[in-house]
Amino acid sequence: MISTVSFLTVVKQTRKKWVKDFMLDYFEIICLISFALTSNYCQIIGNMSAEGDVPVPVPDEVVESSASSSKRTKIPLLTNPLAGDSLLQMTTILPTLPFELITDILSRLPVKSLMKFKCVCKPWNSLISDRKFARKHFRMSTMNPNLILKSKNYSPEFTHTFYPLHSIFTNFTTTDGTDIKSPLHGEITCEECIHIVDSCDGIFCLTQDDCPPYTKNIAVLWNPSIRKYKILPPLKNPCTKRDGNGKSKTVYGFGYDQISDNYKVVSVFRYKCGSSNNGITTYKTKTQVKVHTLGTNSWRLIDGFPYGGSCKFHFGSGKFVSGTINWLISIAGLNTLPHILSLDLGTESYQEILQPDYGDEGVRKVNYLTFEILRDCLCFLRGHDCGQDIWLMKEYGNRDSWTKFATVPHMDSFMCRNPLYISEDDQVLVMLLCMTTYIWKLVVYDSINGIFKSPDIKTNDSICSEIYVESLISPCS
Repeated sequence: MISTVSFLTVVKQTRKKWVKDFMLDYFEIICLISFALTSNYCQIIGNMSAEGDVPVPVPDEVVESSASSSKRTKIPLLTNPLAGDSLLQMTTILPTLPFELITDILSRLPVKSLMKFKCVCKPWNSLISDRKFARKHFRMSTMNPNLILKSKNYSPEFTHTFYPLHSIFTNFTTTDGTDIKSPLHGEITCEECIHIVDSCDGIFCLTQDDCPPYTKNIAVLWNPSIRKYKILPPLKNPCTKRDGNGKSKTVYGFGYDQISDNYKVVSVFRYKCGSSNNGITTYKTKTQVKVHTLGTNSWRLIDGFPYGGSCKFHFGSGKFVSGTINWLISIAGLNTLPHILSLDLGTESYQEILQPDYGDEGVRKVNYLTFEILRDCLCFLRGHDCGQDIWLMKEYGNRDSWTKFATVPHMDSFMCRNPLYISEDDQVLVMLLCMTTYIWKLVVYDSINGIFKSPDIKTNDSICSEIYVESLISPCS
């Protein structure tokens, strides 16, 4: 248990250093604490307010008079939590808060604030650094996701820009983003060599093609919220010759294995291997799948890949959902629709997931086909002359659960290419591509009223867009 007195003492001692930022963070935590205080405490503050002292902010619906009076008391908001000694003196009569309540309060704060609060006291530092607390905090943070844009600006800084999603859906004036440098900035010379594979629990998996000073593909796990990253061990793949018929390709996936309670990166390496017989060289395509488990120092082979070298991977990186990594593939020599190849990270086994039964719409000419993860569901996206259909698999692995959510129409010369997020009120955040200038445009489509709204965010040169939830989870553990 920790008293509010000790917390306020630390705040006052550190106000010279953090006076501006800490004041806002402290104000936020005091607002949360006020929700937890008893009606007796609210009555005490009401009495102090009548005497002219500065009170702690308490929401109207929480403030209740004592049993002898049914009158509700309005408490004015605290304008400066660091002003004067009356606030600190007031806390001497406050109850000591249970540590479980402190945990619940802190789990609702942004990462930036928590990183500062680690220095309040040893128990808080230990709590905020705890893995279980980090997972609890992440579950709370999922209600406040962010949009991340990586621009093709050829800058040596290699920055990613973050925008709060709630501001995009509610505020259509200029929205300022937060720039964060890539973990490999300054070490490589080509920004386009870096690719975002996927994000899971606030951790990004980045990969890099052959690019100086690195001569091999590398993978990096990066949490931009806490500014930590880990470069994974190099892959030792066979047949790395890349000229002519000896070319190779690696696709990746990243996700969380609930069985082992750990994170895994999967690489699928396809290569052509030549063999000579009587002076004649023949080539055969092979596929090798390896997995890296966070905390180990190596890659491990996974057997049982179902297609050998006969499949083609579309769009590269896999998508993580429901404990599985999913790639869109087609089989060479078969006149069938592309389908999903799914790898279960727990059992490390494969399954096929077919496209929806489109019924009469199946005969419509398809100009563009891809898949995404929306609302924690596997989604197929079918582009045609009228727009793009969004199909959601409500129950993972059950083909009968495919449901058509909406059709996003084209907007002038812009075509829908990449839905990013669906809000609770069925608004869809979409990246549109102009088919004449190849300029990207970010819009919000109201699927109920059928109208577009454009947030004031520059995306003309964006080459990557992802949804991200901040977290305290470290990629180095």
